[in-house]
Amino acid sequence: MTDRDTIAAIATAPGAGGVGIVRLSGPKSRAIAQTLAARELVPRTAHYVRFRDEHDETIDDGIALYFAAPASYTGEDVVELQAHGSPAVLHELVARCVALGARRARPGEFSERAFLEGRLDLAQAEAVADLIAAADVRAARAARRALDGEFSRRVDAIADELLAIRVHVEAAIDFADEPIDTLGGEQLRVRLRDNAFALDELLKAAERGRRLRDGLHAVIVGPPNAGKSSLLNVLAGSERAIVTDIAGTTRDLLHETIRIDGVELTLVDTAGLREGGDVIEREGMRRARGELQRADLALVVLDARDPEGGRAAVIDAIADVPLRVWVHNKADLLDADSPQPQDALHVSARTGAGLESLHARLRELAQGNADAAGEGAFTARARHVDALAIAREHLAQARIELDRESLDLAAESLRLAHDALGEITGRVHADDLLGHIFSSFCIGK
Repeated sequence: MTDRDTIAAIATAPGAGGVGIVRLSGPKSRAIAQTLAARELVPRTAHYVRFRDEHDETIDDGIALYFAAPASYTGEDVVELQAHGSPAVLHELVARCVALGARRARPGEFSERAFLEGRLDLAQAEAVADLIAAADVRAARAARRALDGEFSRRVDAIADELLAIRVHVEAAIDFADEPIDTLGGEQLRVRLRDNAFALDELLKAAERGRRLRDGLHAVIVGPPNAGKSSLLNVLAGSERAIVTDIAGTTRDLLHETIRIDGVELTLVDTAGLREGGDVIEREGMRRARGELQRADLALVVLDARDPEGGRAAVIDAIADVPLRVWVHNKADLLDADSPQPQDALHVSARTGAGLESLHARLRELAQGNADAAGEGAFTARARHVDALAIAREHLAQARIELDRESLDLAAESLRLAHDALGEITGRVHADDLLGHIFSSFCIGK
């Protein structure tokens, strides 16, 4: 580490509580804490103390715990000061630590130091934040598995095998005059095939973990004036979107997160899909199609009075979306004897008719998404899924180059695949990647 100063921060959630914790990490942690507590601290022993200010007045009484390096969360000397959970008291403790030689921690800096000191790899460090943010028991258990290294071990196993194959290929380059099959080419092909299968399975598991962590990503799509924004407002329980009778009112993407039985569902309202429109509306439609490329679920909203005409406008745009729910809105404007198709839900965002059935369907899909992750699931992030997909592409190219006996190109593709996997765990990383990841953490973690 280039930055060996001591950091301090409140490690408990904002607001008042029965207990609050201030955490210190770095070479001055013990000395600062001993000055605050006016006594020597023994490693891994709970000391009841009175924390004192510069005038020897009592700030609060509580517990001081000292963890000597390297047997600590960050791998450095760490002290936790447990006091009453008054924000004023905790902020005074941090200010006193700063006055004694610490500095205020940046977001995620404790976990960043744990990563840099080798206590956690990058995927495990991210799992810390996922565990804190877990919205239900399934997500918490999945984050715990990732924190325990289940995801990282599977990534490392494939990375190690790709490295071994690359070494074999590069060694064969020195015997370029020999056919690859005389140098174990068939064995290499089998190993590449097996690792391609393992990578595909890991990518599927990571995608399930990403959905478990983030919840279903549902895009509300349909032609103009079908009632998409009205439906978003009803589902969100607030007036989030502007609603008018003018076609093309929605020009940009509007995101809203709802929770169904503890599972998150992100709804995205989009511009109505149709031919024509002004330049701003066309840009909105382009963004809508881009959002559908990342969607887990398309909530297709059509006018119940002319559903077939609306289908034609959206059918191509939703072709690659895995899940679809067809919603015929404005059902209150239909005649009582109008037929209701079996593949669609008839609702009215204005009167609330049919919304209970829509909620039940969304609940079923959200629950099924969580259950599909399985008991052995681990959390993953979009960047993990992207890195695995990139590794898969490079591995596929390596297999092609090996069949062509282009050993130099095969070795390079294997290197790129190995590096993509290394970005997941931090074996290969750039400083800007670390800054982006840890800046999303809470201050005290």
